[in-house]
Amino acid sequence: MATKKDIIKTSSQEERIWAAVSYLWILSIIVLISRKKNDYVRFHANQGVFLFALSLVVWFPMLGWFLGILVAILSILGIIKAFTGERWALPVLGGMAEKFGAWVIKTLKV
Repeated sequence: MATKKDIIKTSSQEERIWAAVSYLWILSIIVLISRKKNDYVRFHANQGVFLFALSLVVWFPMLGWFLGILVAILSILGIIKAFTGERWALPVLGGMAEKFGAWVIKTLKV
């Protein structure tokens, strides 16, 4: 198992900043498109895009504020984990986020 020191060494400061920015709503799409070849950044950008898509669902009254709060909490945790160099998958949603990010790249043909 990698130690925290090892985790941080696996990504540069620039990669960690890009990964953290990928959790900031619509910026996630820009990061995913512009840094799609960087494995670490793409990992976090996939999750950021997925959370962005979930946040759009919040606009529907049935799901309301609960989903909005959950997305905000997960985004903040993602920013913290990305900035510290950790590859943290979203609980339960990590696999779906990866597939969704791949679908976005394929659909936008970038």
